Amino acid sequence: MRLTLDSICKVGFGVEIGTLAPHLPNNSFAKSFDTAQIIVTLSVIRKRKAEIKEARATNENDNKIKHDILSRFIELSENPENNLNDKSLRDVVLNFVIAGRDTTATTLSWAIYMIMTHPQVADKLYSELKDFEEEKAKQENVSLLPYNPEDAESFNERVTKYASLLTYDSLGKLLYLHAVVTETLRLYPAVPQDPKGILEDDVLPDGTKVRAGGMVTYVPYSMGRMEYNWGPDAAQFKPERWLKDGFFQNASPFKFTAFQAGPRICLGKDSAYLQMKMTLAILCRFFEFKLVPKHQVKYRMMTTLSMQYGLQLGVVRRS
Repeated sequence: MRLTLDSICKVGFGVEIGTLAPHLPNNSFAKSFDTAQIIVTLSVIRKRKAEIKEARATNENDNKIKHDILSRFIELSENPENNLNDKSLRDVVLNFVIAGRDTTATTLSWAIYMIMTHPQVADKLYSELKDFEEEKAKQENVSLLPYNPEDAESFNERVTKYASLLTYDSLGKLLYLHAVVTETLRLYPAVPQDPKGILEDDVLPDGTKVRAGGMVTYVPYSMGRMEYNWGPDAAQFKPERWLKDGFFQNASPFKFTAFQAGPRICLGKDSAYLQMKMTLAILCRFFEFKLVPKHQVKYRMMTTLSMQYGLQLGVVRRS
C-alpha cells in the first residue's frame, strides 16, 4: 500500500510523501491516513495553494504551477460560484487517496499471487516483458548493459533503464500483461460488493419493485465467477480468455463489473490500469516470487477484498 499511496499522492496532488523510503518505516502521512486524521490532508491543500500563489506572483508558471488533480480543483475553488472550500477539497483528497491506495494495492497483491501460483502464466508474462525490453531498446537505440543480479548498482541501473521504456503507449502494447490484470480483477475485484441506497420508489427493468429507504447491491466477486457469464472454466485463472487473434477482447462493463458501469463507471479506471501494469511490468521482469511455506492466503471481506494475513513472499532477482 505504500507504493500506491506514493503514486496517488504524486499524480493526484503533486506531492512526494516518501512512504517507500527505507528509513521511514512509520511514515507520518500513512499513519495519519489510517487513523483518519484530516490535518495532514489540509496541510497538503494549504501547501499547494501557497505554491500556486507564489508562482503567480513571480511568473514562474512552468516551475511552480503543476497540473495534478488537486491543483485543478484549487483553481476551481477560486471561483465563488463553485462553492469549493477547504473542507470540500479535503474530502476530494481523501476520496482520491482511498480510491487510489487500497483498491490498487489489493489488486496488485492478488495479481502477484495469481502469477506465482500459475507458473505457465508467469513464464509467458516474463517472455512478453523481456521481448518488449529488447525490441523497445532497439527502436530507441538504447544500450542495455549487462547486469549482475548480485550487484545492487548494476541491477538498479538496469531496472531504471527498463522503467524509462514504459510509457503510456508502450504499456498499451503489452497485451498479455493487460489480460493478467483484467483476469485478476474478474476473480478478485477490489470492491467485492457494492450496495446502493434507494432514494425513491422505482421499478427495475425486470419488474422488481424497490422502495425508498431500502438498499440494493450487486456483487462483482460472484458475478466474475458465474459460469452463465464466463463459461464452464469461470473459476480458473486464465488470462488467455481475454485474447483472440492477437487482440485484447473487452467485455461489457455490465458483465465485467470491477469498475462499475454506465454513468457511475470508475473515473480512475485508466489510471488504475496504468499504475498496476507499470508496477507489475517492473516486478515480473526482474523478480521471481515464491510463497512463504505454510503461509495461508485467505480473503478478508471488507470494503476492499484484502488478504486476511497479507501476502508473505520470498523474492529472488532474475538474471
